[in-house]
Amino acid sequence: MSIRAIIVDTAGTTTDLNFIQDVLFPYSRKAMAEFLEQNQQNVVVDYCISDVKDIALEPDATLERVTEILQQWIDEDRKLTPLKTLQGLIWKQGYNRVEFTGHIYPDFIDNIERIKEKGIRIYSFSSGSVEAQKLLFSHTEAGDLTGSFNGHFDTRTGNKLDKQAYCNICNTISLKPKQILFVSDVAEELKAAEAAGMTTCQMIRFADQRQATCKKISSFSELAFD
Repeated sequence: MSIRAIIVDTAGTTTDLNFIQDVLFPYSRKAMAEFLEQNQQNVVVDYCISDVKDIALEPDATLERVTEILQQWIDEDRKLTPLKTLQGLIWKQGYNRVEFTGHIYPDFIDNIERIKEKGIRIYSFSSGSVEAQKLLFSHTEAGDLTGSFNGHFDTRTGNKLDKQAYCNICNTISLKPKQILFVSDVAEELKAAEAAGMTTCQMIRFADQRQATCKKISSFSELAFD
């Protein structure tokens, strides 16, 4: 069965993990207090603040305490939707102020159109919010890449380590699992996608990565389609 869609992970696959950890995370941590103070009346921000209180089981938490909780979650790299939503909004501010540019590996940029020309749909799946993914791919050194994507998925689809998230993606894009190729650097994510029936491929960016049992590549140029 031929591949009809490719789903790419972001951090470690299309994007340098160091950019996420050394640029984006510290920026959101530093900007969090001021951002919440200035935007707490915004409906989305207000909803996220309430969500944080619910998850932390601190219904009476002050804004200062909510900020502390969020900063702790950033330090712990927690994959929680209110955190990821707020980070996306903060990063939008940073991109708009041109305080940084989204890092995308050159081999992905060089091959994205080749993949599209094969009639293959391209999606991204990240623990970062859909908003954050769109920001990343629209502010790259190669310009705006979002026009090459057919869609994006985040934690609202499910946990990346759970089979159900990949089943949900199959249902959303209306393809059989085997028609979908999932590319990630993380062995546990690939295992979950395989459990859902997807075709998988591991991106090896560093020699010390934990190896999955599926096919491996070190560049998107190595992907061949029938």
